[in-house]
Amino acid sequence: MVIGLTGPNASGKGEAALYLRSKGFIYHSLSDALREEAKRLGIQPVRENLINLGNELRRKNGASFLAVRIIEGLTKTEDHVVDSIRNPSEVQVLREIDDFVLIAIDAPIEIRFKRSIKRKRPGDAGTLEEFIEKEGEENIDALENQQLKKCLNLADRLIINDSTIEGFHKRIDEAIKKGTHPEKA
Repeated sequence: MVIGLTGPNASGKGEAALYLRSKGFIYHSLSDALREEAKRLGIQPVRENLINLGNELRRKNGASFLAVRIIEGLTKTEDHVVDSIRNPSEVQVLREIDDFVLIAIDAPIEIRFKRSIKRKRPGDAGTLEEFIEKEGEENIDALENQQLKKCLNLADRLIINDSTIEGFHKRIDEAIKKGTHPEKA
């Protein structure tokens, strides 16, 4: 099984990936591919730079470039989780994999902002207004750009991460049950 994770900033994708790793899934991240490229180019790996680099790579190499790069490392005999899916073309390429399920993780914007402040990543917004503004910039309707809202709408299952960590893990377990028809949860 290959689980894809998409969702807005600080929704819980990283926690979901960590939880899936604890269940034996092999972890892959489109953002890690960007960070590797940024390092190779001598670019600081802060959020804004990574977004710009991702958009540039998609423009130069096709909108599905990062997903194609990740697919090369997936094996059919093991379970995988692919984190940081941010463009509909990436979803389209990953859908070519048998047993692929796209899970969208979301949470109310105020909760996500508080999580963002708590984790203190370089380049994250300092105010709720700035957080909302940055989120708008991440949804520009251009083929090579991030389009998180469109990816959320393409998801097979939706998890709202607005409760306890235990409740979130339970929702993940329900979403990954093998043999169930993908549906919005």
